[in-house]
Amino acid sequence: MGSSPKIGASPGPIRVLSVDDHPILREGVGALIASQRDMRLVAEASNGREAVEQFRSHRPDVTLMDLQMPDMSGIDAIIAIRSEFPEARIIVLTTYAGDALCKRAMKAGAQAYILKGNVREDLLDTIRTVHAGKKVLHAEVAAELATYAADDALSEREIEVLSLIAAGNSNKLVADQLAISEDTVKGHVKSILSKLGVNDRTHAVTAALKRGIIEL
Repeated sequence: MGSSPKIGASPGPIRVLSVDDHPILREGVGALIASQRDMRLVAEASNGREAVEQFRSHRPDVTLMDLQMPDMSGIDAIIAIRSEFPEARIIVLTTYAGDALCKRAMKAGAQAYILKGNVREDLLDTIRTVHAGKKVLHAEVAAELATYAADDALSEREIEVLSLIAAGNSNKLVADQLAISEDTVKGHVKSILSKLGVNDRTHAVTAALKRGIIEL
């Protein structure tokens, strides 16, 4: 009977799945892993949907997951993989240190969150640490989380309003799309500015994008 290997149980090299929509980044990661005797790249994927399929086929010990990808986001892929394989060990590899994005990834079930700019220094040790069953949060990301830890989070409605503003809609158009009054929208905007500690709509959008609260 050829049953699939149990995740994390193989006595040989750490088996890695690399998920990113940029082939150059996957190549770089592949070269780093190939240089190590205790790990092996077993599969690659270029979007979240492929990631779920490749995970099912290969049952890797550790998965490297980008967040911003076409067809299915990294967060959705993490949720899908972890719902089917609760023991899956996933490292988020992203360009963004945003606190809201990091919280979403960890809540979805990621064990580590590292920035693409730190891949050379941090990736291999992080793979080993996560394979050993520990969580890893790198300094830059931890600092970002600490900076906003005491802030009031935006409500779901406020995030909806801010996303529509980011898409270039006026208060009136936002009100029409959400079937609420323009005064209600103004109230939401006032609350958003206060919570984000900014003075105008443009800065609110910039701050929310940087922190991963909204995406364009």
